Amino acid sequence: MYFCTMFFSRVYTISLVIIALLLISACSGYEKLLKSSDYALKYEKALEYYENEEYVRAGTLLDQVVSVYRGTTKADTVYYYQARCYYMQRDYILSGHHFNNLAVNYPNSVYAEESEYMMSYCLYMQSPKPSLDQNNTEKAIGAFQLFIIQNPGSKRIPEAQAYIDEMRNKLVQKSYMSGKLYYNLGDYKASIIALQNSLNDYPNTEHREELMFMLLRSHFLLAENSIAQRQIERYQDTVDEYYSFVGEFPESRYRREADRIYNGALGRIGTRDILSGQ
Repeated sequence: MYFCTMFFSRVYTISLVIIALLLISACSGYEKLLKSSDYALKYEKALEYYENEEYVRAGTLLDQVVSVYRGTTKADTVYYYQARCYYMQRDYILSGHHFNNLAVNYPNSVYAEESEYMMSYCLYMQSPKPSLDQNNTEKAIGAFQLFIIQNPGSKRIPEAQAYIDEMRNKLVQKSYMSGKLYYNLGDYKASIIALQNSLNDYPNTEHREELMFMLLRSHFLLAENSIAQRQIERYQDTVDEYYSFVGEFPESRYRREADRIYNGALGRIGTRDILSGQ
């Protein structure tokens, strides 16, 4: 039993040593390759590393050869795998940059269509949650729309359209949250602008009823907190907003509160008219 244990222990140790030597040899070979001026070998090894899912090594080698192969028949392949390496490392900024370079500089490449799509997708992956700035979301929507226009026969159009719809819903949510934020803060002048913009930009939003009610109430509360010279005008805006609201949502869950606001605005207008006539 003792000898068996010793035997397997020695085999295990030898195996570790062999593995360590292989790793050292591999690292040494890669380090030599980085310093080599044999760009053809670097290109071949880069693709080999990529196939073996060693994306950092593949990308590093491709970064070294990209300028050498620019203008050659292999240039688009270098750009493509360079972009793929960054993509597999989840570096969507650099990946999108390289996919865009390929699509712009080599529009006839076999990789052009996929590069246009992937550039758009990289922007999509940079699209943040609705509460944050949506600049990348808008860029991604525009990029996917351009992809659809330029590739009308692509099999990826349904995917692109699905991403567009998803991001548009995110913009709707962002717009809704912005309007509601000003409303909850009691900044009714800003609330009116934000809510009206949201309704204008996204007229079919699922939040339309709530947005219109908040707009109505914002007009009323702005009037309530205005100087006397502006109140009648703003109460009249409230009345106008009420008619728009009940005309569209006569059975609204906010109807009772809307009626109270309407009657309050009419009462204030009547009182102001009487006072101004005295």
